[in-house]
Amino acid sequence: MLGMIAASTALFASVGWASGIVMAQMPAKALGAFEFTRIQLIFCAALMAALSSLLGLWPSIDWHHWPAFLVSSLGGILLGNLAMIECLRQGGPRLTELILCLKAPVVAGFAYIWIGETIGPVDLLGGVIILAGLVIAIRFGSQAEREDGVAGKRLFGVVMLGLLAATLQGVGFLAVKPALTAGAEPVAVTAIRLLGAAAVISLVGICPSRAVRAQTETSPYLLFRTILPGVIGYGISSSLLLYAFANTQAGVAAVLGSLSPLCVLPILWVTKGRRPSLEAIAGTIVAIIGTAVIVLY
Repeated sequence: MLGMIAASTALFASVGWASGIVMAQMPAKALGAFEFTRIQLIFCAALMAALSSLLGLWPSIDWHHWPAFLVSSLGGILLGNLAMIECLRQGGPRLTELILCLKAPVVAGFAYIWIGETIGPVDLLGGVIILAGLVIAIRFGSQAEREDGVAGKRLFGVVMLGLLAATLQGVGFLAVKPALTAGAEPVAVTAIRLLGAAAVISLVGICPSRAVRAQTETSPYLLFRTILPGVIGYGISSSLLLYAFANTQAGVAAVLGSLSPLCVLPILWVTKGRRPSLEAIAGTIVAIIGTAVIVLY
């Protein structure tokens, strides 16, 4: 029962990230990767810290895990999300999410190397089926990439940014698994990760460099459009996935938390009128079968 709840939270995290990344494209393009990330991190860190205080979650934290928190905060959140936002600005939400699905095999590999965690045969089969569905969408979903104007050398750069983001984010989640299995509350761990990243990006933001300046003036509407996907992604989805990491195998949690590329398709269909291709629909069906294998067996 606990495993099914953990799987469900990872699936809901995928839906949340898919919704957030579609909403984030406009403000990310307007503000630039650094300013967009800075606003999100500062607001979400304050929100999650306040929530952890109100719910009395801080005593669950064992501060002996501070090196893991540091790696997760600076690598997984700060650098990982800067790479992801720049990938989003250049490649669009669909391509970004498709590349980020690669964090699943990254996490599974590192989980085996670091903590000796192996995936059972049924879960491995389900994960392979899910990844096969995603590969179908990646390999044959070229129409959406052309619509986003991504090709040639620019496509190579977008892919490299996406791979960097996937690796950093995957390692960031895996790094705090020992703290989670020791009893740390996912919401409190999320707050710690965000507070560390927000502190560093605030210090960097003091620099007078052009690279850290907003590319346009921040209006109340633009601020709202920036904060909302941050709350959905950093606050809700990250906490849900951390819960899944605490209560099931890291590789399984990462696979189920990587389904956002498929969730993006119906969202783009509804919001932008982009009907998914037959190949993308076929890939979705294959991934759903893989998800059913993991959740139901």
